[in-house]
Amino acid sequence: MKQRQDAWTEEDDLLLAETVLRHVREGSTQLNAFEEVGDKLNRTSAACGFRWNAVVRSRYETALQLAKKQRKERQRLLGKSQPVRKKLLYTPPMPSLEELGELTELKAPAEQSAMTLDHVIAFLQSLKSANVGAEALKQENERLKREKEELLAKTEELEKKIAKLEEDSSTIREEYETMLRIMNRARKITLQEEEERQTLKFKMDKNGNLEKIAE
Repeated sequence: MKQRQDAWTEEDDLLLAETVLRHVREGSTQLNAFEEVGDKLNRTSAACGFRWNAVVRSRYETALQLAKKQRKERQRLLGKSQPVRKKLLYTPPMPSLEELGELTELKAPAEQSAMTLDHVIAFLQSLKSANVGAEALKQENERLKREKEELLAKTEELEKKIAKLEEDSSTIREEYETMLRIMNRARKITLQEEEERQTLKFKMDKNGNLEKIAE
């Protein structure tokens, strides 16, 4: 059984890339390439496929496109204008009797690799949760910013009203003080005139003229 779980080396990645490019160039499938590399490295084809798609392919994208172009040119030279069913270039070795015995003891086939499908699903779910959490924080931040702007606007409006009330109050106070001063002056003048009327007396002289006399 294939149970290898150690890390991939540069040599392993190179073997995987060369094998995939050869199968593509010669009209086979990437699945056949994964099977071949899996047998050579004692890994599962699923592990090889995951490694190719997740890590190695991005390094050899240009070479992969060239291999596909060479495959198309090869088919054209062979007179195959229409795509044909990809042939099988690699035949996996027959399992030994010991391996067949181990397989019959398994309740269900399972991929024994360091990176399982459950790991991939869990990783994708964690990314989704992180994205959802980030989006929620972004929306909350936007809401708080709007509330802050509304509060600042209300505060500015209240400050203007307070300033207007203080200005009106100052004007009213000045007008009230001015009115008090006018009333006090009028009262003093009235009292003074009243006193003068009370203190002044007149008498007629021998010529018939009035003259003011003090009491």
